[in-house]
Amino acid sequence: MTTIKTRCEWCTGSDIERAYHDNEWGVPLHDDQRLFEFLILEGAQAGLSWITILNKRDHYRKVFDQFDPLLVAEYPDRKIEELLTDAGIVRNRLKVSSAVSNARIFLEVQEEYGSFDDYVWQFTDGKVIDNGCRSHSDIQANSVESDAMSKDMKKRGFRFVGTTICYAYMQAIGMVNDHTTDCFRYEQVRALADR
Repeated sequence: MTTIKTRCEWCTGSDIERAYHDNEWGVPLHDDQRLFEFLILEGAQAGLSWITILNKRDHYRKVFDQFDPLLVAEYPDRKIEELLTDAGIVRNRLKVSSAVSNARIFLEVQEEYGSFDDYVWQFTDGKVIDNGCRSHSDIQANSVESDAMSKDMKKRGFRFVGTTICYAYMQAIGMVNDHTTDCFRYEQVRALADR
């Protein structure tokens, strides 16, 4: 007899959302290139649904050189124009050009802190915030930590880093465990945070 897994309600609409939820969302992430990927994808998602980005993610990886910030930082204007004709990504000039400028600032932060990981995790003192949300309605859209992250990133010149985007970023990279307490991933992610 198969046991039905209880999941966070936001991910039950499609296989791609379930797979992302079950394997990635909320898992503490410390790899700079993956941190850069999520930074760009969360910015691209602004005003859109996350499933739109998940459906385009593989193509994003292909056309953005696997989100290598060293390569993206060097994109000339003609590459931006080329990307704006690609239906496989979100064709918004501000979002595409911000991916390039954000890559340049990302590299500056790496230089200053030794890694982007050290920079971004400082906003939670290197710890995972466990909100113990009982239901989807308990999940917040921002926090004191995302406010501080947004303020600092904006000061450095990053774009598409408002507090709501920063909070979604924190959820994605596991700085926050916002799996609801009845979700099968809640305790699993909690255990990962304790390592």
